[in-house]
Amino acid sequence: MTLPPDPQPETLPPETAAPGAPRDPAGIAPLEHALRLAEALVFASDRPVAPERLQAVLPEGLRAEAVLTLLAARYAGRGVELTEVAGGYAFRTAADLAPVLTRVVETPRRLPRVAMEALAIIAYHQPVTRPEIEEIRGTSLSQATLELLLEQALIAPRGRKEVPGRPTLWATTPRFLEQFGLRGLTDLPRREELLAGEAGPTLPDMAPPA
Repeated sequence: MTLPPDPQPETLPPETAAPGAPRDPAGIAPLEHALRLAEALVFASDRPVAPERLQAVLPEGLRAEAVLTLLAARYAGRGVELTEVAGGYAFRTAADLAPVLTRVVETPRRLPRVAMEALAIIAYHQPVTRPEIEEIRGTSLSQATLELLLEQALIAPRGRKEVPGRPTLWATTPRFLEQFGLRGLTDLPRREELLAGEAGPTLPDMAPPA
């Protein structure tokens, strides 16, 4: 009886190694260790992990971007997938499973309609002042609505506009991108989609980032 050959260790793609880094003669690097480090860091982090954060803990000679890409490939098709969001990477439930899970997982709290309207205006017109938000909405905006968006860490002040009174300029935050599953502002959906009722994204209770 012929025994099957031993499984070959996963080889390191050339693009994974940093330019000029020393290479193992057999073409094998501590890739598994790097993948485990990336997996642990993403799992433990309270925000998407940027490649720069991972790079600080990787073995010398490995590129964080390539390691994260390989990790994402490993999780592709699983119940939890590694997704690029808000300038980093985070684990997210597979999109095709979300409708099933909503039956057994508590539905997160949604923002009130007025807060979603204000948030959409800020997202598409940022940086924008409160009077400008009110002009676009066609109605006044309460301080309570602004405070709610601030508490959820979805918006933040971005200086003041150089006009009489120097009103505060408002813009969205990385937490906004993370919560709506966006890699960047260029991925914003149409405003109508952002404001869609039951089909729209939900915003769970969450504390502002430290």
